[in-house]
Amino acid sequence: MLSTSTFTTSDFDVTDYVPDVTTALPTGHLRMRKTYAGDVAGRSVTQFTSAFDQTSGVGTYVAMESFEGTVAGRRGAFNFVHAASTSGTDRANEYGLIVPGSGTDELTGIAGSVRLHIDEDGTHRMDFDHNLG
Repeated sequence: MLSTSTFTTSDFDVTDYVPDVTTALPTGHLRMRKTYAGDVAGRSVTQFTSAFDQTSGVGTYVAMESFEGTVAGRRGAFNFVHAASTSGTDRANEYGLIVPGSGTDELTGIAGSVRLHIDEDGTHRMDFDHNLG
């Protein structure tokens, strides 16, 4: 089953994590909140880690989200992870997965994949291709 949503972000909290290894791309970590609307409605707290150069736009991110709300009308919570890379003008090597065994309440047993899309107007969308068990 495919459930789609839009989301907005807020409460960016850049952490003081600095690795003790220096690479060609600066790394960072932040926490943010997201609000989802649509077939998937609710909120999440996201742990976001990246190796990214602001000037060139080159880098990769990995995000772990803890979501609470409804999916296709069923209430509960679960985790999902997503990642992607960019050379500055594209989005490549995307990965997205609902974390197995993380569902609660009516979302117990949820499994599947997730995919982030950004529309030309800047609207952020998340698609959940899932099985509700």
